Amino acid sequence: MTSELIKQLFLSFNNKDEDLFLQIAKEYIEKEKKKKNNVLVKELEEILLNKKQLHSKERRFKSELPIPRDSEKGFPLLEIQNFDNCSFDELIVGEEVKSQLEQIVTEFKDSDVLATYNLKYKRKILLCGQPGTGKTYSTQVISSILHIPLVYIRFDSIISSYLGETATNLRKVFDYIEQSMAIVLFDEFDIIGKNRDDNHEHGEIKRVVNNFLQMLDNYKGNSIILAATNHQYMLDPAIWRRFDDVIYYDLPNLKTRELIFSNYLRSIKRDDSLDLKIASKQTDGLSPSDIKMIVEEAIKLSIINSQNSLSMNNLEEAINKFIRREKVKNNQMKR
Repeated sequence: MTSELIKQLFLSFNNKDEDLFLQIAKEYIEKEKKKKNNVLVKELEEILLNKKQLHSKERRFKSELPIPRDSEKGFPLLEIQNFDNCSFDELIVGEEVKSQLEQIVTEFKDSDVLATYNLKYKRKILLCGQPGTGKTYSTQVISSILHIPLVYIRFDSIISSYLGETATNLRKVFDYIEQSMAIVLFDEFDIIGKNRDDNHEHGEIKRVVNNFLQMLDNYKGNSIILAATNHQYMLDPAIWRRFDDVIYYDLPNLKTRELIFSNYLRSIKRDDSLDLKIASKQTDGLSPSDIKMIVEEAIKLSIINSQNSLSMNNLEEAINKFIRREKVKNNQMKR
């Protein structure tokens, strides 16, 4: 059995997580099938077949490690989240992005194969690009597929008003994730990874960046760290080479926007007037999360107007509302 699977089996047993235990056991059986160990495969499958299923199928991650907290106010520095039934099919991104994400998952599953070549799976990945393009959801998908909890790092608690306390909080976070098996998300990463040459930043932030770089360099854990930012241009140049991979999320093109509309509208009846090609052309430059907001507004319009199906008028009204909102936000309204 691979060392990584052994580690996960022990964790699942220790946490009394039977669903995770069964999943890892099945992965091991599949590996043995590839090796043609048919007798062992048959015996293991019979053991699993006779095993009683849990009454509740909800998966919970319980760690004996206490959640690290800020010494100043006692706030938790991270949040443990579990995701089920998320898949790459629901993540509508470019093929290059999806390929990079799938490779992260595959490398983790085949870490024992890589180890025979003295190679390691990707542990530190930078996600960057436009807001609302799927960076956070990507981490949830990875967590769901690998059946590993997502540890969301709370920067609002990490950044302390006391000098020196921010670096201490970061040390607590790294100590925690090095002892855990998790998918770790540093969201809004530019807060902590700012360029040290920025004259508008004071010395404390520069010291924090230095400390963070050292912690990344010295990280030896098995958790996968994903750092997400909408402002990659603000990052310190030294940050980039600390990551094993960089994934850029671009705004969706015309074809992708049509897929996104279709995906978000699949749960509601549409009338014959609805033309998603036209809607896709009208939403050039918008992100998937923008389109989701537009679709939700169009559905609301359909419901409050007591319509039996969603019309093109509903969708275009929602699009116009959103575009007006963006103009107000960007101070582009005519005076």
